This record gives sequence, C-alpha cells and structure tokens, in this order.
Amino acid sequence: MPKWLKLILAVLLLPACLGAAEALWRVVRASGGADTTWVPLLAGAGCWLAVFLLLPKPMLLYVFGHELTHALWTWLFGGKVQKLKASAQGGHVVVSKTNFLIALAPYFFPLYVVLVVLVFSLGGLLWNWRSFRVWFHLLVGAAYAFHATLTWHILETDQSDVSGQGYLFSAVVIFLGNVVVLLLGLPLLTQQVDLLTALHWWLEGTGRVARWLGTML
Repeated sequence: MPKWLKLILAVLLLPACLGAAEALWRVVRASGGADTTWVPLLAGAGCWLAVFLLLPKPMLLYVFGHELTHALWTWLFGGKVQKLKASAQGGHVVVSKTNFLIALAPYFFPLYVVLVVLVFSLGGLLWNWRSFRVWFHLLVGAAYAFHATLTWHILETDQSDVSGQGYLFSAVVIFLGNVVVLLLGLPLLTQQVDLLTALHWWLEGTGRVARWLGTML
C-alpha cells in the first residue's frame, strides 16, 4: 500500500480513534465500582511504574517480546520467520512477508499481558486457580504498564517500523490498537459492561464524530 494511500486512510480513521477513546472512557466510568478488579490492576501498574522510574529498564525482556510479537503476527498471516535476534541494545527479525499490522503489532499488542492471561486461564482449567484472581489482576496491571511505558520509551527513538509505514498512519494504528485492546479487555476483566455494549458505544461515538465533522465541512 503506497504511503499516500495510508495517509488518506489515517485521516479517515480519525473519527474511529475519537469514538474508541470516548467508548473507553464510558467503559471505565461504568466499571468504577469493580474495586476487587481495579485495586489490584492499579497496584500492579504502580509497582511496575516504580521499577520503571527507579531501576534499570529491562530492555532485553522488552526487545525479545517486541521481536517475538513480529514473529507471532507473521505466523498469523501465514508467513515464515527465518531469523530472530534480540539484545538489550536492539533486535530484528527476518520474515518471509510483512504488512502494516506485522510491522506495528509490537506497539499495540501487549504480548506479556496475553501470556499472563493464557497462564492463568490454563491454571484455572487444570488447578482451579480462582483463589489467585487478585494475583492475576495484579500481574495484568503490571504487564500492561510494562507494555505501555516501554513502548512509549522506545517510540522516543527513531523506529524503522514506524517511519516505514508513515508517521501519521503509524500513530493512528498504534493509538487505535491500544485503545481497542483496552476497550475489549476491560469489560472482560471488570464484568461490569457487556462487550457488545462497549462495541456499540464505539460505533455510536464514531458516528457522532463523523456527523460533527460533516457539519464542519
């Protein structure tokens, strides 16, 4: 896809970004009473923020997850991974095919959150880990904060994944991807808002922004 077409697509997706952000805010407000979920989530995020601000950043762990995410999305689209290298200074992966989702997935797909969910889901099925739910939420909060802070940190440097896709298009995809992950994840975690309701709020908000832009034009 040529960059000029990606630029047009990025502009067209702006109402969806604003609609998703508004829907996320509505989900957060509607889930405010889920104290048994929010307290450990925020505690986990706070623990990670303390580590992020006070201790050396675990860049090897982040870079490995970053490159592994490229690989996983390559496999998802039917491609092959020929080489993967990761170090604290950086990494790269050689794949047989690519597209904008493969290139930008590490910036919006929280791999370590998914791993926490998979481990606890397996534990729940095999060993009835329901009593460890508070630890599950704590680790999810820490893992998402890990993703958010180190993604922001790495985006402060020049990233070929981003420049290769175009800055505005990449910003829109990364923003929308992160918001949608939260928009889908929070209803499942807090169980205060139905997932279909959250998606309806997204569609409703997007339509409202699009109509407002239509009147402005």
